[in-house]
Amino acid sequence: MQQSEKVLFREARKEDVPAIVAMLADDHLGATREGDPGDGRYLAAFERIDANPYDELIVAEQDGEVVGTMQLTYLAGLSRLGAERCQIEAVRVAAAARGQGLGGRMIKWAVDRARERGCVIVQLTSDKSRTDAHRFYDNLGFTASHEGYKLSLS
Repeated sequence: MQQSEKVLFREARKEDVPAIVAMLADDHLGATREGDPGDGRYLAAFERIDANPYDELIVAEQDGEVVGTMQLTYLAGLSRLGAERCQIEAVRVAAAARGQGLGGRMIKWAVDRARERGCVIVQLTSDKSRTDAHRFYDNLGFTASHEGYKLSLS
């Protein structure tokens, strides 16, 4: 796919879910944890995200095709004088669109969106095995300032 300058960032629609799931599954980690895009649990999750004003499932659309996705969640907290923060999750670029700067444009858009909402910090996590992603986020000005922990409940 040739990367044109014209990329639209918008909130995802129900019909985008299969393309989003395909991007989530298209790497060494996602391939082991994602399922059939038609699984009803994906649509149920989409509906919950779509109904929540503190969640935004965003897609990057180019020439009518979904070529990127990310989820922004706005978290309230008492720390930092009660400030809101933005958590960026599930950042993916379609295989045919990788290496053309779209990921950087997506993150810049997300940071600008968080700033417009009044967030004081943008945060994200990245699996330790994603060393290319770590370099990507470092180059965008993010700092690996915390150690993250997860506990799988399944």
